[in-house]
Amino acid sequence: MNKDTELDMKEVELNELDPEKQPMTGDGQAPGGEKNGSVKLKVPDDEVTFTGLSKEELMKVAGTPGWVRTRWVLLVLFWLGWIGMLAGAIVIIVQAPRCKAIPEMNWWNEGPVYQITDLEAFSRGLKGVEEKLDDINQLKVKSLVIGPLHTVQANQMTGLNLQEISAELGKAEDLDSLLKAAHKKGISVVLDLTPNYKGNPVWFDKTDLTEIMEKVKTAAEFWLSKGVDGIKISDLGIASISPEWAKLRMAVQGNGTDDTKKRALMGVVNNISANEVSQLVNVSGVDLILSDLLSRNTEGKERIEVLKTLHSEQRKIGWGLGAAQKDHLSKRATTWGLIRLYQLLLFTLPGTPVFTYGDEIGLQANQMSNKANQTREAPKMVWNVEKEETDGAKVSVGVFSLSLIKRLFALSAVKHFLEFHLQSNHTEYAEIRKWFRSLSDLRGKERSLLHGDYYGLYSSAKSLSFLRVWDQSERYITAVNWGDGLEELKLNLEPTEGVELPETAKVKLSTDKDFEVDSTVNLKDLKLNAGQALLLQFPYTG
Repeated sequence: MNKDTELDMKEVELNELDPEKQPMTGDGQAPGGEKNGSVKLKVPDDEVTFTGLSKEELMKVAGTPGWVRTRWVLLVLFWLGWIGMLAGAIVIIVQAPRCKAIPEMNWWNEGPVYQITDLEAFSRGLKGVEEKLDDINQLKVKSLVIGPLHTVQANQMTGLNLQEISAELGKAEDLDSLLKAAHKKGISVVLDLTPNYKGNPVWFDKTDLTEIMEKVKTAAEFWLSKGVDGIKISDLGIASISPEWAKLRMAVQGNGTDDTKKRALMGVVNNISANEVSQLVNVSGVDLILSDLLSRNTEGKERIEVLKTLHSEQRKIGWGLGAAQKDHLSKRATTWGLIRLYQLLLFTLPGTPVFTYGDEIGLQANQMSNKANQTREAPKMVWNVEKEETDGAKVSVGVFSLSLIKRLFALSAVKHFLEFHLQSNHTEYAEIRKWFRSLSDLRGKERSLLHGDYYGLYSSAKSLSFLRVWDQSERYITAVNWGDGLEELKLNLEPTEGVELPETAKVKLSTDKDFEVDSTVNLKDLKLNAGQALLLQFPYTG
């Protein structure tokens, strides 16, 4: 077959195709009178679509026995499931342990009490205190006790004016400004109205007690009207036996409603037993009482007995080491390690920790006395210890500065020694302040430390340990050894429903590197070296 014959055969085959399948190219008329290039599509006359059952059809099907049984089965299963979930929830609620009601906490319980006994040594009077409120606020302080501020001459009642501020400390306007600034930061201010604070006894002669108490009551009303949040007095045992005591209580604690902020009446006692302190708390009706029990009772066994007696009154007990005498912590805690130890102890005791200004850095108490009146001079506060020193900056310590000491001492050996000593102190101040802040922050967050129950675990001549527990919160064990040698603490918890000691606990805070934070400690083999303190943590297990 030649080439022309093949072309003719292909043309025949195309012509035999249906018009719908012929190519849409070329010229001429397609079969059927249609133009070449058009396409015919076959579309069904009626396209079938599914529309479901009609209402009538559904009604017919719904009434059949099969569907009726199915609906009843599903309905019964739904209600059985719902009732089962409800019963399960009820069982869980009934069997779950009850949450203890949180006790009433007042502003003087929520953070450490910080007392500024000498405003001039602290920061140049009332204006200086206001300037340092940010530093105080960093310590999580909720109660600031200032003063006394009033004018009086030692042992001379005729010069007593409890409503007048000593000129060297500031003016009434300065106190108003301080109160407003403190309140904005959530800090309450308590004024010390101890009458004869420059002499002894603090209430002058007992024969004048009624007259003095009347003046204190009048002054309390005056300062409270100015925005002061509370009143503090010394020698509570003497004041509370006065016939005017009830009037002072009414002036401070009375006329309050649920919507108004409570005002505090604080008192200080010295040289009385724990049982007498407990009795005085109930008889006097004070909101917070500060004693010297920890300072006088230096044995661990004595201190643990004091805690056993007073822990039930913890919301009305303030703990300090020297604070009742307006002394600094460093007077009794004579090393940096002991300062850290006692800070940890005070923050974890059942009650409110009370500190004198400078205790947060371990400010060294001034042991020098003024020969004229044989009273100790208050140490000057040291500031900015956590900030890096710039070149040429002066480090203030006591009543001197480094630049002044250099001028006073010409010998280079002495000068270099003092420079090293002061710089070393400055570094320790910074570290202790960080430690203080961590303790204060932890106490404010943990219910067991803030208002938890107390259980004694161990005591010896120079060490003690106790447990703090609140409901289902984390539990804490405090263990301290202020002695000179190794101490093995054999912890023992008396049988107590819902409370038991685990075999191990986690280190939350430690005064030295022998116990790393978050490491595990075996409670059956707990040994502390001289001056060591631990705060251990373990969870509630149900």
